[in-house]
Amino acid sequence: MKLSFSQQSILCICFLAFFASLSTLAATPDPDTLELEVEARELAFAQSMAERDIEAFQQFIAQEAIFFNGNEPIRGREAIVSAWSVFFTEDDAPFSWQPDVVTVLDSGNLALSSGPVFNPAGDNIGRFNSVWRKEADGQWRVIFDKGS
Repeated sequence: MKLSFSQQSILCICFLAFFASLSTLAATPDPDTLELEVEARELAFAQSMAERDIEAFQQFIAQEAIFFNGNEPIRGREAIVSAWSVFFTEDDAPFSWQPDVVTVLDSGNLALSSGPVFNPAGDNIGRFNSVWRKEADGQWRVIFDKGS
C-alpha cells in the first residue's frame, strides 16, 4: 500500500505528537517526588528565618507574590521583604513554622503547604498556608501566603 504525500505527512505528525506526549509524561515527576521538593523548599524557607538571613528568605518568594497581613494583601517580593524585615531585626526569630501538609497538583506546577506556626517558647500560635509555583528556572517559589 502506497501512501500519498499528505497521508505520509499526517502519519508523521501523529507519530511526532505521540512521542512528544510520551516525553512529557516521562518528564513530569510523580506527585510524591514533587511533594518532597516542596516540603524541602518550605523547610529551607523557614530555616532562612531561623538563621536570620533575609537575603536567603527573599529567594523563596516569587516576584509577583502576595502575602497577607491579616486581610490586607502585600503585593510583590520587594514590598513583602520590606514588610517582613521587622521580623529579622532581633537575634532570635519571633516565630517559626514547619509544614505538616504538602500537596501538588497533577500538572506539577502548583503546590500547597500548610502547618503550625510556633512562638519562641514552642507554643502553637497559628497556622500558615502557602501556595507555591514551579517557576521557569525550575525553583519552587511562594506566590500566596496567609496565616491564620
